[in-house]
Amino acid sequence: MELDTFLHHLHFDTDKVFPMDWEVDWEDAPLPYKLYRGLPEIPFTADVPLTLKRREAHLKPSLVELGHFLWYVYGLTQYSQSVLNDGTKEKTVSAAQSIRRFVPSGGALYPNELYVYIKLDDAPNGIYHYDVAHHRLILLREGNFDYYLSRSLANSLPISDCFCTVFISTVFWKNFYKYNNFSYRLQGLDAGVLIGQSLEVADRMGYSPRVCYQFLDRSLNHLLGLSEQEESVYAVIPLSMNPFIPSGDNDQKREEMVSASELCREVPVLNHVCFNRSKRVSDYPMLKKLNEASMFETTQSFVKLKKHNRQKLPLDTEMVLLPFTECFSSDLASVCKKRYSPDMDFMLGKVSQTQLSTLLKETFSFPYQNDLDDTQGQGETRVSLFGSFYNVEGIPDGAYSYDNDTHALRRIRKGDFREFLQSGLTMPNVNLYQVPLCMHLVGDKDHLKEILGYRGYRIQQMEAGIIVQRMLLVSCALGMGGHPLLGFDSKPCDELYRLDLKGKTCLIQIPVGSYRPRAWLRGSLLS
Repeated sequence: MELDTFLHHLHFDTDKVFPMDWEVDWEDAPLPYKLYRGLPEIPFTADVPLTLKRREAHLKPSLVELGHFLWYVYGLTQYSQSVLNDGTKEKTVSAAQSIRRFVPSGGALYPNELYVYIKLDDAPNGIYHYDVAHHRLILLREGNFDYYLSRSLANSLPISDCFCTVFISTVFWKNFYKYNNFSYRLQGLDAGVLIGQSLEVADRMGYSPRVCYQFLDRSLNHLLGLSEQEESVYAVIPLSMNPFIPSGDNDQKREEMVSASELCREVPVLNHVCFNRSKRVSDYPMLKKLNEASMFETTQSFVKLKKHNRQKLPLDTEMVLLPFTECFSSDLASVCKKRYSPDMDFMLGKVSQTQLSTLLKETFSFPYQNDLDDTQGQGETRVSLFGSFYNVEGIPDGAYSYDNDTHALRRIRKGDFREFLQSGLTMPNVNLYQVPLCMHLVGDKDHLKEILGYRGYRIQQMEAGIIVQRMLLVSCALGMGGHPLLGFDSKPCDELYRLDLKGKTCLIQIPVGSYRPRAWLRGSLLS
């Protein structure tokens, strides 16, 4: 199958990316985390703080502090057990167990892994894997790799000023075993949600993060000792105590071309042993093919995206100006512990205009620095928000788009579209009749391919994932729950918002609203 055809089916005709005879081998499932064997370990303290406070600026970052950061970003936080009914007359009941983290993940499979390059006084400089299962670091490669990393990323990035660089990778098999080729779409979103959580925690702790989507893939995979047929880096997040200042001479420095193959010769190959539990690992040729096509071999492939000129709305466009609310604040640690993805637990209730206004404003008021934009902090929003609203105070039922610049809603259609949206679910695991806010994140239908090639698809999914995580956290702080959904037919949703003529499409659906407590057994893993 051609890559363009595959990506089209992945978004608009998902049945065609699944083999007809696909069956999930639950007994041979991989572990939700990666385990290395026989390597030096640095344990973190289990005494994680119950709240996150901004550190004092004059203090140097410490290993203990890094452990708190990693735990709040991706650590194991909860064990849960749910009772399942198979729906037959016999009403056979079974129990499903899962180990949760603060970030959501499709099927709670967590396909991503975290690696860090640290330069701290209380640990050897080098490349480490964050061992989630034991809350510790595993030393993969000792040494100083500032020069290697700066050439693998944008040369203007001051890696030497960063005390830690976070690498977010994707292990293909970890959710391919269940979702087959559809896992490619999930992997980008899961990585984006993880980026979003990293930005939130870094902001609370007083760090300055910058997200890098463009890098020499093979040189970073080589540095970390990853087999790109099994796992590959999706994003890099350098952390500094000082704000990143964009350099104006990027174009001049980029002329000094660096290739991944040259860099790989500078450090020896790693052959570490790791364990994933599955005895039979099926092949995933399309994922390998797309990963190969998305890689950057030289720094000449790096680009900056031009600022998008927003389309002016027609004069007769019906607008609903939302009330401006006071600066909203919440305790991130508390919100992370309470965050929950309702499915059949949604319970219809009235949403105030202030709640909706705060949700939309706060979701899009968290700027982040990245290597796609030249701007200082205020990155271009390549993902926009549309929504179908019902039972919202002071806002007629209907389909709307949100204008972040004016903090206003533009009404596209009038009416109650809950039945329409419910019929569009490919897996009806959410009762949308009980949902007042059904959000849709919207992006370019070509997935940025014209500028970034096939890499654009996963970047678009990651940027959507960042907004998803922000929306889920704000929803929780407002006393509501959100449930990210990919099991929906995007074609009718595109028609609902009249996107098909604008080259746009719905990337993900997020029902938001009140919910009743679920009957399940939960145990916190926080000491």
